[in-house]
Amino acid sequence: MSDKTTSPAGQRRNAGFIKHNLRNYGLLLSLLAIMLFFEFATDGTLLQPLNLTNLVLQNSYIVIMALGMLLVIVTGHIDLSVGSVSGFVGAVAAVLMVRHRIDPAIAVAACLLLGAAIGAAQGYWVAYFGIPSFIVTLAGMLVFKGLALAVLQGQSVGPFPPAFQKLSSGFIPELFPAAGTLHPTSLLIGVVLAFVMVFAAARGRTREQSHGIEVEPYAFFAGKNAALAGFVLYFTYLIASHRGLPNVLVVMTALVALYAFVTRRTVVGRHVYAVGGNAKAAKLSGIKTERLTFLTFVNMGVLAALAGLVFAARLNTATPKAGAGFELDVIAACFIGGASAYGGVGRVGGAVIGAMIMGVMNNGMSILGIGIDYQQVIKGLVLLGAVCIDVYNQRR
Repeated sequence: MSDKTTSPAGQRRNAGFIKHNLRNYGLLLSLLAIMLFFEFATDGTLLQPLNLTNLVLQNSYIVIMALGMLLVIVTGHIDLSVGSVSGFVGAVAAVLMVRHRIDPAIAVAACLLLGAAIGAAQGYWVAYFGIPSFIVTLAGMLVFKGLALAVLQGQSVGPFPPAFQKLSSGFIPELFPAAGTLHPTSLLIGVVLAFVMVFAAARGRTREQSHGIEVEPYAFFAGKNAALAGFVLYFTYLIASHRGLPNVLVVMTALVALYAFVTRRTVVGRHVYAVGGNAKAAKLSGIKTERLTFLTFVNMGVLAALAGLVFAARLNTATPKAGAGFELDVIAACFIGGASAYGGVGRVGGAVIGAMIMGVMNNGMSILGIGIDYQQVIKGLVLLGAVCIDVYNQRR
């Protein structure tokens, strides 16, 4: 019996699959190539357990905001205010916890509600008044940057209570005795996560086949999942060799899993892509496009607030300049990760990979001593290249 993947028909099917999914596989290969380059260029510093932990802490807030920004971009909009909103919420958190001694749990809940209110205020003008999101959020960027200065009175406020600091600088508790420098609990979580990822992917592939949906060739499926599982296991081993899994990594992983499920397996997720693909057709089909757009901005506000809390906890202080430039890294992560500037296209996994690419580049260039001026130039060129690829794919 001939192998389906080696027969002429199978080879043509594989070639067609590669052609239509070149961007997705290209992202993974690009991330791998960038990591290998900086690993050799930094003489092995990049993948040191300590540096990997720092890499997670330094970029967690970018990944968190990228999840919300992806939905905003998919619906055909943009949010330029996320950096200022995160800085403003961090300032409010500092005033509540440091100056007024409010319990951290209550302060965090209040700040997340504040983020939702900010997102609702901006989303209302975009969704129901039809004002371009670029203008609304540009105004928001200026407003909340000024409010952060006013709330902090131009000064840094800190330190935060130890319980709040653990949000960003804490690590999960160990359930088993440490084996030397290795933290078994963190390693076990990594093994379970890798198994769940492979099991979920296999189950999803089987379900799609049962409904007659064309799936990727088995060789690609097996190779991709083996590589992802291997990466998760190796990454977890390195992290577990230092101090274990950071709390913020657990929060970030849970959010990524939640948003991946929502965008791929729920009616709301499908409606978001329908609105971005063709808003008029979506409205005629019964989708409440205004409400959906409004909710994506509310969601963005909550995630920007959470990112602001994570960043403030990491610095252990709130500063008037916190959040400056965050929106550029967040938007770049989404576009590099495959989101389309025209809306309707983008995946959670792509946004996460895009954020990781930006994070590895930032970290690697800093280790190599490349100045911030040239770092900005390089990141700008990478972003331009990603958008050019998107435009090329749209015109093909």
